[in-house]
Amino acid sequence: MAARAAVLKLVQADAYSPAQEHFDFIKSHLQSSQAQCMTHSELEQFLKLEGPELLRRLLQAHLDERSPGAVSEPVIDAQGQEHTHQRLHSRSLKTIFGEVSLERQGYGGPGLESLHPFDAELNLPEEKYSHTLQRQIAESSSKESFDEVVTSIHKETGVKVPKRQVEEAARRAACDFEAFYKQQRAANAGEVKASSDILSMTFDGKGVPMRKADLREETRRRAEEEKPHRRDHRGKDRKTNSKRMSAVAAIYTIAPFVRTPEQIARELDPVNVFPPLRPRPEDKRVWASLKHPPEEIVKQAFD
Repeated sequence: MAARAAVLKLVQADAYSPAQEHFDFIKSHLQSSQAQCMTHSELEQFLKLEGPELLRRLLQAHLDERSPGAVSEPVIDAQGQEHTHQRLHSRSLKTIFGEVSLERQGYGGPGLESLHPFDAELNLPEEKYSHTLQRQIAESSSKESFDEVVTSIHKETGVKVPKRQVEEAARRAACDFEAFYKQQRAANAGEVKASSDILSMTFDGKGVPMRKADLREETRRRAEEEKPHRRDHRGKDRKTNSKRMSAVAAIYTIAPFVRTPEQIARELDPVNVFPPLRPRPEDKRVWASLKHPPEEIVKQAFD
């Protein structure tokens, strides 16, 4: 342990040296005769490729300087037990710039799970992927398929995230749905009280292809009664028996959009005219469910 701590101190002494070396490499390449003949697109591609590595090394250097996060106060867990045994532990973290490693002081004891104050100081996730990377995965998952998310994340950041981890990250993000709206209402309580008089509700539905085992009972029964058919040809009725209805609802308040007859008529003018700005929805909440039937989602909206 003493030898490892000595190596750690040596690393901390010149933590930013690798980042400086990579910066010098980028600078020298841009100043080279080869770069003088490059187009702007080639320069962009070079910086896009090498820039994240520079940022990754800067992040790594900062973490190395701050590690191992030893504390002078007693480390006591939620059950009131003091953790007296100390040992250096390492872990990796995949960020939007690439993978970094951390050395942190662990505090444990007989039969006790080690605690790492440095993890808490950095607000590290339990998973291997940083919160920023997980947020990017969750936002992309709302617009693309998981296979497309894997491709787009790698294309944008250079970080490879397996498809299963992408699915798990999206699932974890969805668990905060209720807490998000509860926190939003608490933070905007004053605005909500002063919201406009018009209360709007809107509903929609979308058929989502499902595995047969996940269909609703009646739909699954019809699907099982279907005659075998060619995999490359599916009629409209057969498609219906392979889907489950996703019910979507939204509710919000909004101010009236008051316009004069002249303003309404002016919008029909082929010449571009700036119309008055429409009011924006207030305290909007949107949700959807494959689990609950549409009737339940409508009831939730009215509640």
